[in-house]
Amino acid sequence: MVGQPELAFCVRDVEPPAVEVRVNFGIFAGRAATAAEIDDLAAALLPKVGEVSIVAERRHEIGPDAEASLNQVRIEVSPDQLPDDEHELDMLCGRLVEAAESWAQGCIAERHAEVSEP
Repeated sequence: MVGQPELAFCVRDVEPPAVEVRVNFGIFAGRAATAAEIDDLAAALLPKVGEVSIVAERRHEIGPDAEASLNQVRIEVSPDQLPDDEHELDMLCGRLVEAAESWAQGCIAERHAEVSEP
């Protein structure tokens, strides 16, 4: 018998990705990235790395003096997908950032929501 999935759970031993590219999508697009747009990003990244994890999230940063809500896309690459050489790793990071920027600019040009000041 398979147990039911838990609604919420704590993970204490979290292994972070070796490389993470963050795209401030919502700041420039005024909206969240769509599932189809995430698929397009994956297609652009897979020739550069064999495997990638893409997280589209709505982040809420909350503190005693400020609140912020933003739509962000994170590209995570595990250590086994990265070159050992530092120079090659720097070059790969540059190519990932370039692909992410190109993808985001295309999405924004195609469909942009106006952001208004309160």
